[in-house]
Amino acid sequence: MLDNLKLDTESGQLMVYQIRVKGHLGRQWTDWFGSVTITLEDNGNTLLTGPVVDQAALHGMLRKVRDLGLPLVSVIRVENPSSIKSTASRSRNDYY
Repeated sequence: MLDNLKLDTESGQLMVYQIRVKGHLGRQWTDWFGSVTITLEDNGNTLLTGPVVDQAALHGMLRKVRDLGLPLVSVIRVENPSSIKSTASRSRNDYY
């Protein structure tokens, strides 16, 4: 997932964000979020991890979260994107 991403033009680094929301997203939302990895956490939260080309794209992702009506728990820029597994993962196979 992280192999062919564009770099942040200012810092020369990948811009990868993790957005955590309260509640679990259903399987039907996977395509809507595009290249974002969706991880369902045991505590009932969903973690969205993926590349963001620029701030406008980040705001677009946050707008999608808002449109779903899920409470936003956190937004974190991943400082070391190479530490994230490159394969899509889900902590649970059952979707709500």
